[in-house]
Amino acid sequence: MISTNLKNLRIHHQLTQEELAFQLDVSRQLIAKWESGESMPDLGYSQKLAKLYNVSLDALVEYVEPYPNLGVPPKGKHFFGSAKVGERGQIVIPKKARDVFHVESGDTLIFLGDEERGIAILPERLLNTFLNVVHLDAKKEE
Repeated sequence: MISTNLKNLRIHHQLTQEELAFQLDVSRQLIAKWESGESMPDLGYSQKLAKLYNVSLDALVEYVEPYPNLGVPPKGKHFFGSAKVGERGQIVIPKKARDVFHVESGDTLIFLGDEERGIAILPERLLNTFLNVVHLDAKKEE
């Protein structure tokens, strides 16, 4: 997993093995070994790579693409999978999404939509927090 993620992230960030090696102060051959799975970066280099690519250390090491060309998500971004819409419009929110956003039974969810970009779902408490921040910012400008 890590070897594939390292190669995909380097390519996504439009870096050659030589350029990446220069940034990390290692040889191009070492980068090639990491990407081929012949060896793995130690924790220090893994942390540097995660920071360079703006991904979590967990994602760098463990991420497996559920769909081709999806890539390792940046920190704070997630791909939770998919859900089928039932006959009456019901969906099941993936467990990992519920855990990350602390969505529990009985919570109210807000559905926002943009006809060009799609649907966004957020817990009501997050919308209220956002609206409070916007309201406070507007008062500061007055």
